[in-house]
Amino acid sequence: RAKGLDNNTVIFTHALKNASLPIVTIIGLDLPFLLAGAVVTERIFAWPGMGRLFLDHLSRSDSPVVMGILVLLAIAVIFFQILTDIAYALLDPRIRYD
Repeated sequence: RAKGLDNNTVIFTHALKNASLPIVTIIGLDLPFLLAGAVVTERIFAWPGMGRLFLDHLSRSDSPVVMGILVLLAIAVIFFQILTDIAYALLDPRIRYD
């Protein structure tokens, strides 16, 4: 306000960028686990999908399929963590990686 800017400009250009970092963190951490939580939905509604495949092969002790799905889940977690780091760098220029 000291520069003569209106409230909306101050909020959207200064405050929102700093306030959005915790929101980006929560989304980046929870999104892969929301995808993994689809197991329950697939099981309840009997939809075919990765979650149902995982549980069926887990009960049969089919290790290669179970490990493959776990590797895909780990890749999803790493991918979303990288996206979170990129979003940090875009939102707050003080956060840079050398």
